[in-house]
Amino acid sequence: MADNYSFDVISRIDMQEMKNVVDQTEKEVGQRFDFKGTKTELTLKEKDKQLVVISDDDYKLNAVLDILKAKCVKRNVSLKGLTYGKVEEALGGTVRQTITIQSGLPEDKAKAITKSIKEAKFKAQGQIQGEQVRVQSKSKDELQAVMKHLKEQDFGLDLQFENYR
Repeated sequence: MADNYSFDVISRIDMQEMKNVVDQTEKEVGQRFDFKGTKTELTLKEKDKQLVVISDDDYKLNAVLDILKAKCVKRNVSLKGLTYGKVEEALGGTVRQTITIQSGLPEDKAKAITKSIKEAKFKAQGQIQGEQVRVQSKSKDELQAVMKHLKEQDFGLDLQFENYR
């Protein structure tokens, strides 16, 4: 029997699902009457983990974002995993907004997670490993309790647990 059990706390969005969300949003924008003849486009930059939305004005941009959010909810893509940049002026009198797609835990959030585990006095240790936190304990029940505790906390991220062993 293993003497230590562990799991990893991560926060990332599946890029294939994000592609599907963007495709469905583009399809709906193309079919809607209020978007006919507009310069509305969505560009998914997979390498940079960004989505750039361009539209004619703030009103249309917000309408596109509402469609995008609805598609995210339908495809189980967490809205907490999207960080919206500020709306900026673009070429041709259009507006642009860059949305950053979550991939990994930011260092400050990882520290907050390990601190939360320590403060709750679990018999488990949280250790930051790059963009994830590994939680180890001698008891599987203790790890289950840590997972429940972390789900109840709001770190402003969509947390997933993997490599439970």
